[in-house]
Amino acid sequence: MSVYTNVSAEELSAWLERYNVGALQMQAPIAAGIENTNYFVTTENGNYVLTLYERLPAADLPFYLGLMAHLAQAGLPVPMPEADCDGQYFSTLNGKPAGLIARVVGAPQLTPTAAHCAAIGKVLARMHLAVADYPRALESARGRAWREVTAQAVRPFLSEAQRRLLDTEMAAVRDGGIERLPRGAIHGDLFRDNVLFVDPEGTRIGGIIDFGFAATDAFGYDLAVTVNDWCIADPAIGDLDPLRVAAMLDAYQSVRTPTSDEKAQWPLLLRAGALRFWLSRLYDYYLPREGSLVHAHDPTHFERILSQRAKQLPAWPTPER
Repeated sequence: MSVYTNVSAEELSAWLERYNVGALQMQAPIAAGIENTNYFVTTENGNYVLTLYERLPAADLPFYLGLMAHLAQAGLPVPMPEADCDGQYFSTLNGKPAGLIARVVGAPQLTPTAAHCAAIGKVLARMHLAVADYPRALESARGRAWREVTAQAVRPFLSEAQRRLLDTEMAAVRDGGIERLPRGAIHGDLFRDNVLFVDPEGTRIGGIIDFGFAATDAFGYDLAVTVNDWCIADPAIGDLDPLRVAAMLDAYQSVRTPTSDEKAQWPLLLRAGALRFWLSRLYDYYLPREGSLVHAHDPTHFERILSQRAKQLPAWPTPER
């Protein structure tokens, strides 16, 4: 949610004429995240988030925005994309595909408790069940081919120890068979800052946002990515908090029952999730794109997480824990 493409008030006002939202009253750039250009937008009729998709091709947007609409219509706390006068969820603004989505009321919980993790586990399982009849499919832009290319691009910047870690984990994920696990449309980036709670002291979810990494992929991988962010005990170490992990997984399987293969592959799924974000953060750190308000995350955070997962191989919790 950095700003790579600047949009003036005049340009935005002209674009908004496609929508039945009233005249523009205010716009403000959002200076968090790293993938797309985002603005808060207020019109006569309400509050919205404008997203200009910097990397996603227009041909892929029906998958992302259609998924959001599908989940919202299924009763999940996902903001509904705004359709324009032609019934489309996106069009071109300043040379980029752009969409308008209702702004969700709420705030992220950056220091989650076990209760917050349980709420996330339950809603993620509901999402995985809800996509059973979602008709679109899209290969992940952060899948096998991307991993291979990105690993080679960042390799010159790594120490010998980092290269050994990268090579070991690339081989493990490459040969592990994750692609054979149950799959469907996933969020792919359900970090703490992509979930807004209505009350920061409570656990009621107001909205799940930022579907820019959604794809057709393994449900277990989606869950592992989420655990790797929500259930860290000590960020300086990257280890998992067993209580929060158990809360999230128990809540998840109270809604959707994981297969025996998903449970058996759980250690590798956690490693795959950590590897994906280590690679992307390495790339953005060492090979950044130009843009205003660009924010690149520290890659060492996910290096620590990946090292811990590879060393500890955390198993799916059993009832006897």
